[in-house]
Amino acid sequence: MASLMELKEIFRSADAVCFDVDSTVIREEGIDELAKFCGVGDAVAEMELVSRLHQRGVQVFLVSGGFQSIVEHVALQLNIPTANVFANRLKFYFNGEYAGFDETQPTAESGGKGKVISHLKEQFHFKKVVMIGDGATDMEACPPGDCFIGFGGNVVRKQVKEKAKWYISHFDELLKELEER
Repeated sequence: MASLMELKEIFRSADAVCFDVDSTVIREEGIDELAKFCGVGDAVAEMELVSRLHQRGVQVFLVSGGFQSIVEHVALQLNIPTANVFANRLKFYFNGEYAGFDETQPTAESGGKGKVISHLKEQFHFKKVVMIGDGATDMEACPPGDCFIGFGGNVVRKQVKEKAKWYISHFDELLKELEER
């Protein structure tokens, strides 16, 4: 088990950082946002952290159990390529009626975020991948992720706050860590 100091060093030297989206990068849950789809851009939080990670050459991914159509709009707001989005895809019949979601997406199943991180490590040969999120499924992604940072800036989930070795309430805390190096 890594100490807090070791986790901070992993974050500062990460090859990639994966963010959960619902209640982490955006303040709402995706299902709520779907109802007010046009407001997604206004809900994006802390674009500066993503920008700073990009400046450092760190790959940034959005890994969400939410909906691809919403998460891609968030990615565009953050200058994250849509190829770096892993989320659930909605399916529709030819007449436009909802037909469910694509069960073949890794984020559609239990342990899916961990599977995405394993895939990223294999595909890009990342040595250190950090997962940042507010929920239990984000925490469960480590391992294979190398560091989990619990986030409670929008919603505090008791289980995550109690179990995360590193828990933050604002992304400024991570910006400060990046300045340490």
